[in-house]
Amino acid sequence: MAEFIFSILQSVGFHHPLHPAITHIPMGMVMGAVFFTSVAFFLKQPALYKTSYHASILAAIGTPFTVFFGYLDWQYMYGGAWSFQIKAKMILALVLFFLLLIAINFGKEGEKKPIPLLIVNGLCLLVAIGLGFMGGELVYNS
Repeated sequence: MAEFIFSILQSVGFHHPLHPAITHIPMGMVMGAVFFTSVAFFLKQPALYKTSYHASILAAIGTPFTVFFGYLDWQYMYGGAWSFQIKAKMILALVLFFLLLIAINFGKEGEKKPIPLLIVNGLCLLVAIGLGFMGGELVYNS
């Protein structure tokens, strides 16, 4: 399947991996959720809890697409080889998705559960950093 998709893309002049472009959606939204939750909490701006909630929703929506495009790139560029980085990225992506679901649940009532929301969003950020690091290790140290 990856071979077919990349052959179509290359026929129209697109010769790049797909995963890096879409990665910015969940990663940026995770960072945004952390930022808005922190500002809401520390600067007493409760309206920003809703912004954090929406950022978490968009991150959760973008995660499966990012994983899918990562899978395609992995199949096409690495032949589906099971390196440590790939295994770590798959586990971390799953962890991130479930943490985002928890953040969404807490985010519904951000003002009422600010500490748990801060903790879960912080964990999401740590997992996102781990995903980015493993991606860099995979691309630059392979």
